[in-house]
Amino acid sequence: MRRLRVYDDDAALAHVAPSGEYDAPWSGRLAVRQRHPDRRERVENVRAAIRSELGGHTTWTDVEPASRTQLERVHDAAYVDEVRDWAAGGGGRLTTETGGNAETYRAARVAAGGATAAARRAVDAGLPEVPYALVRPSGHHAQPDRADGFCFFNNVAVAAADLLASGRADRVAVLDWDVHHANGTQECFYDREDVLVVSLHQDHDSWSAETHPQACDLTERGVGDGEGYTVNVPLPPGTGDDGYRYAVDELVEPVLAAYAPDALLVSAGQDPGTMDPLGRNAVTKAGFEFLGASARRLADEHAEGALALVQEGGYHVTHLAYATLGVLEGALDYETGVDDPFEYVPGDTASARSAVDDAVDAHRDHWPLD
Repeated sequence: MRRLRVYDDDAALAHVAPSGEYDAPWSGRLAVRQRHPDRRERVENVRAAIRSELGGHTTWTDVEPASRTQLERVHDAAYVDEVRDWAAGGGGRLTTETGGNAETYRAARVAAGGATAAARRAVDAGLPEVPYALVRPSGHHAQPDRADGFCFFNNVAVAAADLLASGRADRVAVLDWDVHHANGTQECFYDREDVLVVSLHQDHDSWSAETHPQACDLTERGVGDGEGYTVNVPLPPGTGDDGYRYAVDELVEPVLAAYAPDALLVSAGQDPGTMDPLGRNAVTKAGFEFLGASARRLADEHAEGALALVQEGGYHVTHLAYATLGVLEGALDYETGVDDPFEYVPGDTASARSAVDDAVDAHRDHWPLD
């Protein structure tokens, strides 16, 4: 069995996002504030599940914050200063839905540092282990010059850029199965061919013209040297285990095989889960086991064995722990025997397969898709 190496830091618990109705400023018209979906219990429950079920196979590793140099490979210096100064002033709301406190700047730097350390370990160690960055806040919506979707610095993009800049890799693939589009990661590498971004996400539009200008659909495929290297797979609401399996088999695997990256980084957001309050898909723990096992196999077969997992979304604080345990079981090829307590939501297979077929057609001219 492979060992699990978890990059973890209490900075992830110190970041506190503000409350309000559906993340809007508090109106005062209701009796109870809506707690922000991104809260520390997410990390605490994932930690507990790992310690309970994988403790004997896990090494816990401290994290160093990402340096300014590492951050500025994907983010504008002025934007990094903006986040730093905003947090130094006590935080609050940086955008309507994205906010924090005085600890958020350090937490975001530590999150990017954890992703970078996990990516380096995946390439450097040459050991039968799975590096996993249990980080918060998430990163995949953060763009070079703006925050978005609870994200401040783009953790997986910082990690990918570090592998390239340090000479550890010439090509990096990012597979993102978070229920929301990887718009920030896409934006960071939209005109480049040295980073392939594959996003399996629920079909949704932009939620803000200012912070989220991307369309999140099949029309976005990259520009210039990057044309074809953004591979979006919008999935209909209700997509479950079978739909994600079909997407991996019909599109993700042939694209990764053709690209042959030096490393595979996974933006592992478990909010496609059956009970997630911010998604409408229906992936069970077994489905996440499949995704974890697929990531491990794809890395072994097409990325020289270099795989790193980076935590993104997942906002049902109970199901997130079970779903993430499933991802890790799949990546480790290890069965804990733990069942999914929320497995009763069926998935919409027919609609999902039709959507994947549309994505295959859209990307066929750049990739060898049957």
